[in-house]
Amino acid sequence: MKLRLSASAIAAAASGELVAGEADREIDGFSIDSRTLTAGDLFLAIRGERFDGHAFVRAAIDKGASGVVGSDRGALADLPVGVVAIAVADTVGALQSLARHVRRESGARVVAITGSAGKTTTKEATAAFLGRRYTVFRNRGNLNNQIGLPLSLLELRHGPDVAVVELGMNHAGEIGTLVGIAEPEVRVWTNVGPAHLEFFPSVDAIADAKAEIFEGARGDDILVANADDPLVMARVGRFAGRVVTFGQAASADVRASDVQDRGLDGIAATLHASPRSAATAPRAQPGRVPLRSPLLGVANLSNVLAAAAVALQFDVPLSEIAAGAAALRPVPGRGEVRRLPGGVTLIDDSYNSNPTALEAALRTLGESGRGRRRVAVIGEMLELGEASAALHARCGRVAAGVVGGLVTVGGDSARALGRAAVAAGLPDSAVTHAATSAEAADLAARMVLRGDVVLVKGSRGVRTDIVVQRLAAEFA
Repeated sequence: MKLRLSASAIAAAASGELVAGEADREIDGFSIDSRTLTAGDLFLAIRGERFDGHAFVRAAIDKGASGVVGSDRGALADLPVGVVAIAVADTVGALQSLARHVRRESGARVVAITGSAGKTTTKEATAAFLGRRYTVFRNRGNLNNQIGLPLSLLELRHGPDVAVVELGMNHAGEIGTLVGIAEPEVRVWTNVGPAHLEFFPSVDAIADAKAEIFEGARGDDILVANADDPLVMARVGRFAGRVVTFGQAASADVRASDVQDRGLDGIAATLHASPRSAATAPRAQPGRVPLRSPLLGVANLSNVLAAAAVALQFDVPLSEIAAGAAALRPVPGRGEVRRLPGGVTLIDDSYNSNPTALEAALRTLGESGRGRRRVAVIGEMLELGEASAALHARCGRVAAGVVGGLVTVGGDSARALGRAAVAAGLPDSAVTHAATSAEAADLAARMVLRGDVVLVKGSRGVRTDIVVQRLAAEFA
């Protein structure tokens, strides 16, 4: 059932004051961007580091906004008759409070996912498995921060059974804030890696920040944790609720055996679910089932196992989980295999990158296209701080054993990756560097030949998607 929100109810939930408009005016939608606002939306004037939404109040009204939430009363003055105006102390805080209210009133159960790698794929797999039995909402794209998550949770007013959301961070304290907004019944911790190391003194500190996923847990809440990650397992004893583990470890509650990396054809395994993995009163009996998925690499098998562990908490049968795994498709830009008409197989992993994910992608490339030349276009990984050169070099050594051609993209750290690959045995003539992805696209278009398998991966800020677009056009 749809949750109806009046102007007065929104003002109360946001700890604000209704200063104009009718109290019983029903609000149908929400927006923080006057450019994409739909007529009838309530415009929240967010004040950020690089922009102030109060400067766009008039633009929002001109596009048909039903009202405005703002902290600048001057911007709320002299609005057209009938337009709702809600004054708050802080619009980000108001958005978060409103989202928490909607989350509580919606009746939906919430699954929240964090980790250094695999969050989005785990989210999509979890939503797919649960979607075989329930109506499911999941947050889109990168709407996983202090603004994006609450905007996503406002969609729970439409009445789904379950919400599956990912929680992003690059500083300590952020996961705790997001958990406090989402109040999840099921929490998933995929892994720990050196992503965002620029903002932390160590990987252990990153693990502690991720462990904020435990905060506010109740005794009947569930943590789904990676049994193969020692940094995760060293901390799970702090969780107040029930812990269900996943992985290839013999002790995992949801476990994979007989694992096969089938290269470009995905992964296969036997999925085992122990009695501990099931919900308290399961309708789906634990057991084992053959598992196949077109997702690439063993790292994605871990994501599928995490999703399976969640689905079992909702009594989704193993047979349904296996069927859902077979039907999974990669998120665009996250390990998407594109077989181009010009005879090139392109692995588009250009959406983002970190050392853990890059090493996994390179190993997958190593299992792909045996007997064919393998090429990698690798963009610099950002936010790694003083460890950046060393982490890039480590990935370069992995690349040396996999590729026959390498293009590195970015600054000094990307150059370090290429130098390490040469030092590890890749011929100097096989390695090329480009300062930008536009330059890399030209180099790749000349380097790549018909029959090659090409991996493109890099941090979002490096824009290696430009390389993907060029290769797709070149070999169309």
